[in-house]
Amino acid sequence: MTYEIGEGWEAEGEMKDRKLLDDFRKMYPEKFALQDEIFSHIHAGDRIFIGTGCGEPQYLVWALVEYVKNHPKAFFDAELIHVWTLGVAPYTDEKFQENFRLDSFFVGDSTRNSVNRGAADYTPIFLSSVPDLFRRELVPVDVALVQTSLPDKHGYVSLGISVDVVKSAVKAAGLVVAQINANMPRTHGDGFVNIADIDFVLPHDEPLLEYSVKAPSDIVQRIGRYVARIIEDGSTIQVGYGLIPDAVVANLKEKKDLGVHTELLSDGIVELMKEGVVNNSKKSHNPGKTIASFCMGSRETYDFLDENPAIEFKRIDYTNNPLIIARNYLMTAINSAMEIDLTGQATAESIGGTFYSGIGGQADFMRGAVLAPGGKTILALPSTALNDSVSRIVPVLQQGAGVTLTRGDVQYVVTEYGIAFLHGKNIRERAMDLIAIAHPKFRPWLIETARKMTLIYKDQVFIPGEKGMYPEELEIYRTTRRGLNILLRPVKIADEPMLKDFFYALSEDSMYLRFFSARKDMPHRRLQDFVVVDYSKKMEILAVIEEKEKEIIVGLGQYELNPALHMAEVALVVGTTIRVRAWAQSCFHILPIWPAGRACSDL
Repeated sequence: MTYEIGEGWEAEGEMKDRKLLDDFRKMYPEKFALQDEIFSHIHAGDRIFIGTGCGEPQYLVWALVEYVKNHPKAFFDAELIHVWTLGVAPYTDEKFQENFRLDSFFVGDSTRNSVNRGAADYTPIFLSSVPDLFRRELVPVDVALVQTSLPDKHGYVSLGISVDVVKSAVKAAGLVVAQINANMPRTHGDGFVNIADIDFVLPHDEPLLEYSVKAPSDIVQRIGRYVARIIEDGSTIQVGYGLIPDAVVANLKEKKDLGVHTELLSDGIVELMKEGVVNNSKKSHNPGKTIASFCMGSRETYDFLDENPAIEFKRIDYTNNPLIIARNYLMTAINSAMEIDLTGQATAESIGGTFYSGIGGQADFMRGAVLAPGGKTILALPSTALNDSVSRIVPVLQQGAGVTLTRGDVQYVVTEYGIAFLHGKNIRERAMDLIAIAHPKFRPWLIETARKMTLIYKDQVFIPGEKGMYPEELEIYRTTRRGLNILLRPVKIADEPMLKDFFYALSEDSMYLRFFSARKDMPHRRLQDFVVVDYSKKMEILAVIEEKEKEIIVGLGQYELNPALHMAEVALVVGTTIRVRAWAQSCFHILPIWPAGRACSDL
């Protein structure tokens, strides 16, 4: 991940806007004071809010630090408040420890060391709740340092790419200082502030901070492709920041009529808007509008946002309000985490007792999506960290880790090894589903530990190594003559509950003809023979109907090699009872069973 300062650019009508600024300078000369006079209004113990992310007023921050260098006794123990900085955070330097102390709602790269060595503070909170802290003065804001666009003829400047908690800080602050920057785009929505409501104005043009991520690896691309499978046409999406969310967005180019209701607007989403993939036409709330709270992207993206009525930047207590999020049909929240345990609880904010990021808006969106009609929550993460030396899927979260997402928040978990659907499943099923998408070298450890913790059956069988590796390349979709789409795929170790339902749905005749036995039971110890497969000697292919979040097995094909005889035993069975009768009638002509060796000629 890299953070860059981009180059400036000339906006249309800039000369006219500059003339307007000069007009307001004549109208409000007291607002255009010298820097030393502006900062002289800061007192010891004041709480100073700084604008967010790429909207951070870099020059104002630099000027404040320079003022303290030149006037070291001007004020002491000021508390700097912000959500997240992409800048260098000079105020965390030890030489300013008597003047400043940082208190951040989110931990970033430039402040992480300070927070974890005790030189700065972290306040864990849902970002949607921050404006209420300001309003109720639970966290008073004495001074707000923000960055805005040039004013229009009515005197309104725009907070541009950073409305989030900034608008609330401006409203709550006793003293508002705005860096007016011609490079800040004017965005529609809640970000307008009248120059009359700003105490001091400091015009200074500089390139906005830009945010970029390194090229995605093959692992990240695979995760993105899996996530794209889950997202339906017409969905409204929220995507977090980082490599994985970027890879997800890049894999959505074949989708249709997507909408966006998100906290963060990224380059990837803007690209989907330009290509017509995101048109917000199917949104049930704010139709026709991309809704966001702040943007971290490139200069080209900022250009696209300028005066664009298709995009509205709202306060974060609107974008991140779970009840508002839930108004969007097919709302799909896509986020990442650092670690998830076998019961489904995840941390995105700390590695053990080390604070790494923050709660942010992840929990807000995951809970809002759960409440939405047809909503989905997706947690996407690589299976390992630190060059494959650490598993991100663990028996229990590390001691001291914060539980960002509870077991009830997570529906889908995606790694480069597949998709686990946890919603409505018991602990044993969850554990098996998550082990199935863990890195292969950590699966034996996870199985053994889960047995000891009684999270799974104590006699759970497992085949380690390449012989037990799921052969994803054999997955294939086929359409029957009658138009039914079927996924043909190898069986997985996590398929045991679904396969149990399939067998118990078969008629007695089908069970007898398949097994040539009067036995009707299919306990765990027998089911393991079907789902724990040495793929080098045996293969089981499921015919699966995908019904939204649920898969239904409608057929099973098996063969097992007999190397001594250079032969293989083959068996095929098709479901016909009430649970799958509709599928069987359209696909299989109600054949109760296909005896060993029969061809699938009727498909």
